[in-house]
Amino acid sequence: MNETAAVAERRPTRALLLNHRSHPVTVGGGAPVSVQSMTTTKTADVEGTLQQIYALYGAGADIVRCTCNDADAAAGLAHIVPRAPVPIVADVHNSHRMALAALEAGVHCLRLNPGNIRRPEHIKLIASEARDRGVPIRIGVNGGSLDESLYRKYGGRVTPEAMVESAQMELAYFAEVGFDQVKISVKASSVPLMIEAYRQLSEVTDHPLHLGVTEAGPPPAGLIKATAGIAALLAEGIGDTIRYSLTADPVEEAKAGRQLLEAMGLRERKGLDLIACPSCGRAEVDVIQVANDAQVALEELKIPIQVAVMGCVVNGPGEARDADLGIAAGRQKGHLFVKGQVVKVVPEGAMVEALVEWANRINDEGIEGALTHADAKAQAEADADRAALLDDKGADANHSEQTVELIRRHLAEN
Repeated sequence: MNETAAVAERRPTRALLLNHRSHPVTVGGGAPVSVQSMTTTKTADVEGTLQQIYALYGAGADIVRCTCNDADAAAGLAHIVPRAPVPIVADVHNSHRMALAALEAGVHCLRLNPGNIRRPEHIKLIASEARDRGVPIRIGVNGGSLDESLYRKYGGRVTPEAMVESAQMELAYFAEVGFDQVKISVKASSVPLMIEAYRQLSEVTDHPLHLGVTEAGPPPAGLIKATAGIAALLAEGIGDTIRYSLTADPVEEAKAGRQLLEAMGLRERKGLDLIACPSCGRAEVDVIQVANDAQVALEELKIPIQVAVMGCVVNGPGEARDADLGIAAGRQKGHLFVKGQVVKVVPEGAMVEALVEWANRINDEGIEGALTHADAKAQAEADADRAALLDDKGADANHSEQTVELIRRHLAEN
């Protein structure tokens, strides 16, 4: 097990390169798990599509996919690819001609759906052209578009076995022309189906795997479904690149993907990680409001830092002692702490402002440098406030012992 993340050792896979001129991305082969998303603009709208690509890149996307569904889209790709900050994948569904046109446009990868492009001669022609250009292909199996023969073979329903066989059939066509620069996805909208399909696929191939729950839907339900599937597999060491398929602004997909990888210790923190207590009877402030305000203010800084917002000084600093920076409320004041050490006490209304100030200080001077600015009297003041609150509210601010006694009495009477 990795000491920094509760995940199994990564499954060994082949490495393939999306050879962008200034931002090449390796998928598989032990490379960091990459984040993908897809534009929602018309690809023929070059400026609008580029604007969205740059927004996705800023939100954490390593790879961006654009649809290539007609000649205008293919022409748009020819203008987009040289100006994009990340590798561009052309999404091709029904027409092998669009795949060939996307290759002409210079894309860094193709995504083909085996259920839609079915003629072997077309599949092998695309693979031959990709081979000659050094362009990888993702075999994008989708539970909603399996070949009819596979539906019939597996009882008229989508099964993990049917999805894996679909991928293997496509791999066999590629092998006939000596093409092996392949990554594979076996997505489904059912989380259990998706998980089992990827598990089975990981047992029969060493090609890198692209994880995703297709058609996950809008947040928050879509976020939950996608995370349930992707995180379960990543925890088993399965997966080399991921995409959240949300009915939302694609920037939200990129953010979610990046945040998941950071939370699991699979990517170095790039931005804010804000932790906050759920609040309780001891809370001295509206924790939800303060946390939301802090999230907005600190995200704008684009600093890789973990910040804690805690509702009280009794347990807050101790529970969040490992955070880079935090604040806990008590007696109309905010107790600011760095790595568990109280460094300043500020008025309650200045809590978010203080967090921004000290986040910048930590970014500029590091933890040790920031601690040199600590107010020598802050810790004593915080200790006094904590003691006063314990005297006032007691150790059991939520009256849990009283509640337990009432429950026991109720059970005894019935």
